[in-house]
Amino acid sequence: MSEERVRVTRKDGIADVKMVRVDKMNAVDPLMFEALVETAKDLADDRSVRVVVISGEGRGFCSGLDMASMQALAGSRDANAERPARPLFERSAGSPANHAQQAAWLWHAMPAPVIAAVHGVAYGAGFQIALGADIRFVAPDAKLSIRESYWGLIPDMAGSQLLRGIVRPDVAKELTYTARIISGEEAHRLGIATHVTNTPYEAALELAREIALVSPDAVRAAKKLLNEAPLVSTAEGLQREEELQRRLAGSKNQMEAVRANFEKRAPRFENPA
Repeated sequence: MSEERVRVTRKDGIADVKMVRVDKMNAVDPLMFEALVETAKDLADDRSVRVVVISGEGRGFCSGLDMASMQALAGSRDANAERPARPLFERSAGSPANHAQQAAWLWHAMPAPVIAAVHGVAYGAGFQIALGADIRFVAPDAKLSIRESYWGLIPDMAGSQLLRGIVRPDVAKELTYTARIISGEEAHRLGIATHVTNTPYEAALELAREIALVSPDAVRAAKKLLNEAPLVSTAEGLQREEELQRRLAGSKNQMEAVRANFEKRAPRFENPA
């Protein structure tokens, strides 16, 4: 890509992902769509990644869709790109999500847990990207909005499917119908923000370090189990729980967790197979 949109640093099993279009408050244009999707796919394939933290550089998390690039987003040539922008509704074989939806959905589907650190604004596309995370740290004065109805649209980056597992249906409908802007404090009351803190990025990294100390096999299995829970019957869920536990019990990393606890030392886990 001709311009950087996402920057990734890896350290101690933590992938630190930053949207870096600072001059536009990380507004999503075709290059940002491409960068988010490519980054998520790359991290999903990296077995050394135990936790992902996603945040925005500068004054906000993400101000939403770059409306000035709507023509490019609809499939016309992006003046800043070296190739035509990929159509937003293009769907890859085997994926339930189209190209636009993958920019948020892939964080939800990623094997490793994802933590979002939200400050400033998270409107529209930015809100939906944050919904793709497993856990959200949000600044109390942050401004969040399902902004699409303001532009005569509906959330189309998997927001409808992600939000339904986070808040009550009536809350999801009210926020979607009105495009109302809510604070980080209200987001917490509604169940959208997991934690409210003046330092969301630092708090997200602290939790990431804590998670990175746990067996990556157990964490990935837990995410898979909990992600699937709303989609299956109780009987199917119980069966899935047993299947995953059978795979973990007696495995190298599970035995290492036991030994490390008995020996009162830090565990030395292998990357997931």
